[in-house]
Amino acid sequence: MFTTYQNLPENSRVWIYQSDREFTEEEVGFISTKATAFIEQWTRHGDNLKGSFTIKYNQFLMLAVDEGFNNVSGCSIDASVRFVQQLETELQLDLMNKLNVSFKDGDRINIVKLADFQKFVSAQKITKDTIVFNNMVQTKKEVETQLEVPVNKSWHQRFLSVIK
Repeated sequence: MFTTYQNLPENSRVWIYQSDREFTEEEVGFISTKATAFIEQWTRHGDNLKGSFTIKYNQFLMLAVDEGFNNVSGCSIDASVRFVQQLETELQLDLMNKLNVSFKDGDRINIVKLADFQKFVSAQKITKDTIVFNNMVQTKKEVETQLEVPVNKSWHQRFLSVIK
């Protein structure tokens, strides 16, 4: 059962899929149509899930479920992963690579491989104050308060130890 993202409670569970490139305007429309249709039929063992999605910066697809309505199950999570994999195939992009790291450079969002991120830290092109996207957040409230944080306030901080 689809609802608008804004109407979901703060404790709704969220999964973030980071694209390896920015979505085009046409792709945003395509993803929105497909995500709405998927969420309309998304279930847990035959019971409806109350869910939604949002697209942030034309680069992050976020699926969300109100677990106060019905909890997700392994099967419903698997269904959402298959949905995202289908989008990857149809749009020729990578949404599942957890070894990509995104950070801001002014208004620009950069996505690099983890090894390159570490090199940028070593070269001090990325500092403790660089804004990174913390894709480890799990709730709507965390998306709103902890998605975009300085390196030293995220899991990325472990790479700062290479700076002498």
